[in-house]
Amino acid sequence: MSAVPSAVRRRGLGLVAWLAGIVFFLPIAWMALTSFHSEADAATNPPSFAASLTLDGYREFFGSGGGASPWPALVNSAVASVVSTLCVLLLALPAAYALSIRPVKKWTDVLFFFLSTKMLPVVAGLLPIYLFAKNAGLLDNIWLLVVLYTSMNLPIAVWMMQSFLAEVPVAVIEAARVDGARLPVILARVVAPIALPGIAATALICFIFSWNELLFARVLTGVVAETAPVFLTGFITSQGLFLAKVCAASLVISLPVLAAGFAAQDKLVQGLSLGAVK
Repeated sequence: MSAVPSAVRRRGLGLVAWLAGIVFFLPIAWMALTSFHSEADAATNPPSFAASLTLDGYREFFGSGGGASPWPALVNSAVASVVSTLCVLLLALPAAYALSIRPVKKWTDVLFFFLSTKMLPVVAGLLPIYLFAKNAGLLDNIWLLVVLYTSMNLPIAVWMMQSFLAEVPVAVIEAARVDGARLPVILARVVAPIALPGIAATALICFIFSWNELLFARVLTGVVAETAPVFLTGFITSQGLFLAKVCAASLVISLPVLAAGFAAQDKLVQGLSLGAVK
């Protein structure tokens, strides 16, 4: 008798999960459909689902109509996101090792300090950073964004990886130490392979945060170091129709994040669930 309610409960939870997935997917589907409409059809209210499809929005995004090319901005975003993510991983792995496997004194206070740095509103630090960049001649410099993105994502990366590395068996590390392995070798050949799902999940989240960052990129860059989100804001004007072109640009700019998430989805699920079941 108890099997029937449990089966109904599982089906109910499955239905809720499907509904939640559809709700989250609808805006993306709407954006994709609008990107293939003409500006006149995209601006109709209510929208016309039977409107003819066109690639004009994508042609304008890629500069076929005489506009600016998006490739420099896309390359800048890729450089800033990938390099800053690699820097975060190189710094966060030994820090998380010190806070989990070889815990320092009052390690919980250290973690709270790392997390407290994320409590400061980003706009509160914008003016000092702008003045520093201006006096140092670093405005419109992609490497300034790399340093900023690294410092912004490092606290959350240390926080996440500390919980992942806490699941690494200490006996394996002690065996490697007995065999004469030093700390760099232990981190690279013992800890990193075991905690690879957690490291992949951390890297993906840091990459997404860096790729989507707009405020610092908008204020601190101009033409040379312009990123993809800043380039996207240039399509929004006070005159004329721009909805289809903005949707096409948004879809193209979102593709790297979607591709990275799809490629690392198995590692992401393993990493986010690491330690959930003992």
